[in-house]
Amino acid sequence: MRILVTAWRDLANDLAGGSEVLIDRLCRGLTERGHEVTLLCANPIGEGHTYRVHPNGGTVDQYLRAPFAYLRHHRDADLVVDVANGVSFYTPLWRRGPSICLVNHIHTAQWEQWFNRPVAAVGRKLELRAMPAAYRNRLFVAVSPSTASELQSMGVDRDRIRIIINGTDLPDELGTEAPEPLFVGLGRLVPHKRFDLAVEAFNQIQPLIGGRLVIAGDGPEGERLAKMAGPGVEIAGRISEERKRELLSHAWLMVHPASHEGWGLVITEAAAYGTPALAFRVPGLKDSIVDGMS
Repeated sequence: MRILVTAWRDLANDLAGGSEVLIDRLCRGLTERGHEVTLLCANPIGEGHTYRVHPNGGTVDQYLRAPFAYLRHHRDADLVVDVANGVSFYTPLWRRGPSICLVNHIHTAQWEQWFNRPVAAVGRKLELRAMPAAYRNRLFVAVSPSTASELQSMGVDRDRIRIIINGTDLPDELGTEAPEPLFVGLGRLVPHKRFDLAVEAFNQIQPLIGGRLVIAGDGPEGERLAKMAGPGVEIAGRISEERKRELLSHAWLMVHPASHEGWGLVITEAAAYGTPALAFRVPGLKDSIVDGMS
């Protein structure tokens, strides 16, 4: 099967996060199963993919370019997977063939965090009203029961929603806990992840328990977090997969104080190493964490 995936970023983008990791794994997995997969996304794109990547302009204009790129290069696709990150590509408006809309989470209040009020109002209407209308006869894929519930609240019939939760590879062996307390936070350093709460809390308990808090990831909150950091706090920036595996295998606890998630892929990655997570009971995270167990 020829599958076209429309998404806004490649994994190589400096702003890539859990959504891009998910899409990369999806594309690799489908390719390994014999499908011909092409990812259509904004520049920049990386190298070494096992699937084709078609650059499609910048962050904003890619949404206007996508229909023309499809007509010129991808009309033979058997299926289009339209990945919605706040705004989808509205595939049913320019393609008659099969397409599905993959949704990590509904952005709601995040529009105001990133845009001024008029732009945020437009974005919210596109997400909450236009997207369900455009896909009224198509399937949605949600990454969690929380996202499925949000889609239903937007008017999407439950029988048109499929839930496919995030997964991860299991390590060959589990690590051992660090001798001193080690707390780890992984993710984009953006306002809704609320890593400032983790830093504030650790600054208060570190004199009592010692240990370290390592927060790894890129984003606009990095400089502010570094200024807040007290003894034992490391704002590590973007780290290698090897360093991430090392941290997860030795951590006492994953801390993830986000206000909202689709699922929280890092929670599952930590669980694969036997590392429990601490988070608020919010959409997505209440699905990926089993209270009292993980």
